[in-house]
Amino acid sequence: MSSLKNIRVALAHHWFLTMSGGEKVCEAICEILDSPDLYSIVGDPNSLSPVLKKSVLNTSFIQNLPGSKKYYRYYAAFFPLAVESFDLSSYELAISSDSSVVKGIKTQPETCHICFCHSPMRYAWNAFHDYTRNFGTIKKSLTSVVMSYLAAYDYVASARVDFFAAPSETSRKRIKKYYRRDAAVIHPPCDVERFRASSQLDNYYLFVGRLVDYKRADLAVKAFSQSGKRLLVVGTGPELNALKSMSSRNVEFLGWVDDSELSGIYSRCKALIFPGEEDFGIVPVEAQAAGRPVIAYGKGGALETVIPNETGVFFHEKSVESLARAIAEFEKLGDQFDPNKIMKNANRFSKQNFLTRFEKFICQCLEEHRSNFSCS
Repeated sequence: MSSLKNIRVALAHHWFLTMSGGEKVCEAICEILDSPDLYSIVGDPNSLSPVLKKSVLNTSFIQNLPGSKKYYRYYAAFFPLAVESFDLSSYELAISSDSSVVKGIKTQPETCHICFCHSPMRYAWNAFHDYTRNFGTIKKSLTSVVMSYLAAYDYVASARVDFFAAPSETSRKRIKKYYRRDAAVIHPPCDVERFRASSQLDNYYLFVGRLVDYKRADLAVKAFSQSGKRLLVVGTGPELNALKSMSSRNVEFLGWVDDSELSGIYSRCKALIFPGEEDFGIVPVEAQAAGRPVIAYGKGGALETVIPNETGVFFHEKSVESLARAIAEFEKLGDQFDPNKIMKNANRFSKQNFLTRFEKFICQCLEEHRSNFSCS
């Protein structure tokens, strides 16, 4: 870290409202760079971890609009204006942690801009129909107009980035397709050390995640409501009431639980159910860090974190029937899954590995940028 001292650093993230995967990446970056200045479209200082609270949080004008912290997505058409309102002229290094349009920050030629791109904006590029599948005709048409505009802006914004990093091969390929840019793959940090395997398992399966459309919790709830097997659902979100209405008594909704309680819930489950397609997906890594196998949809980041028939099994269609077949296949395999091997696989994605690799990446990018700029 010595080579990164005494430089002014800005860290831009689309929003600081929870401590989910993207915010934990920012937290780790702050550990590398010693409290950079934070910038976000909207933010809640109370949601920040102790590490992030050491930094100054700067938000855009959207922060002052009605209901911005809860309904910020309704202001999506103003995101580009918000991002470009940040004055980053005094920074030598700017890092954007982005799955929206924050990569559109404007920097000086002397500033090295690194983007850790979780994914090109999914709701504008590859997952528009997944996000809007329950929209009415008028709402879907209006959303389509806004998303077309944001996709065009996002492509322009990608040209403002000097160097890209991606959390997975899945994201790297999307960056290449939509932005025509190369990216280094650096897996995001998982605090694997806080998980422990349990010698005693309970008779339940587990879903963990925000209850939003693209996570596809509905597939898990429907499959287990039909089978009668016990499913615990950890998480909150706008789909909660709809999911409860389609569930039977064997499906239990636990809401939000703290990290210490969640670790125990992971360690005692038969398996984690992971029915959505993620850019990387921290949840399957957490389950494996607790020694438990994963039943996952066979696309996206899960293909890089789950080893078939060793740390989990895949299903390949977004349907209740395909998930039910995978659960049956998992139960036939029985005791084949070794908790020690599963935990060893999870250790590949430790926080320390991220800190080491991303610090090295930053130093390489700075050196190349300084060399290019001095020669220009």
